[in-house]
Amino acid sequence: MTLTFAVSPEKNEELRRRMAALGVREEDLEESFVRASGRGGQHVNKSSTCVQLRHRPTGIEVKCAEGRSQSLNRFFARRLLLDRIAATMGVPTAKNAAMEKLRRQKARRGRKAAQKYREPTPP
Repeated sequence: MTLTFAVSPEKNEELRRRMAALGVREEDLEESFVRASGRGGQHVNKSSTCVQLRHRPTGIEVKCAEGRSQSLNRFFARRLLLDRIAATMGVPTAKNAAMEKLRRQKARRGRKAAQKYREPTPP
């Protein structure tokens, strides 16, 4: 059974592809719903929109309460879970790429600063 979430069909398909690539099946996921906290007023206080997702084989657990919609939170929780599983497997993720880019920028700035303030050599 394939689940469909309240996002575009392209995003649903991309989620399915990533799950298949990482070997995560829907049957391996344990999903529960709890009340979210934070802003949202009466809607948040009355409905269980926070999604708690657990991947049984690895034991990785995520909690997601980004939006007010349970369907969106289910989608976001799966994406977050896939990111964490990919990180444990050593698969490069978008977050890793962003961190690597920042590291390179910092190193480049450090080299430029060192060159700028280096002692001038006497002639």
